[in-house]
Amino acid sequence: MCLALPARVVSIDNASDMATVALGEVKREISLALVDDVHEGDYVLIHVGYALNKVSEEEAEKTLALFAEAGLLDPDSAETMEAES
Repeated sequence: MCLALPARVVSIDNASDMATVALGEVKREISLALVDDVHEGDYVLIHVGYALNKVSEEEAEKTLALFAEAGLLDPDSAETMEAES
């Protein structure tokens, strides 16, 4: 079973097809090689360093809330994401 988390794109390096995403206070560099038409502020599902597809902000918030409810994610991560949007 694979687990993908939604995260907000905070910056993009078009030359390398890489982006920095944020999930709460955590920021990571990921590849955009598998997804087209991603812009800063978009939400993407990430898995093992790759964006798999874009998702709406509403879907990202619902998913993070479910992960937090299941104890798989710090509840503050979802709250921080909502405050940043």
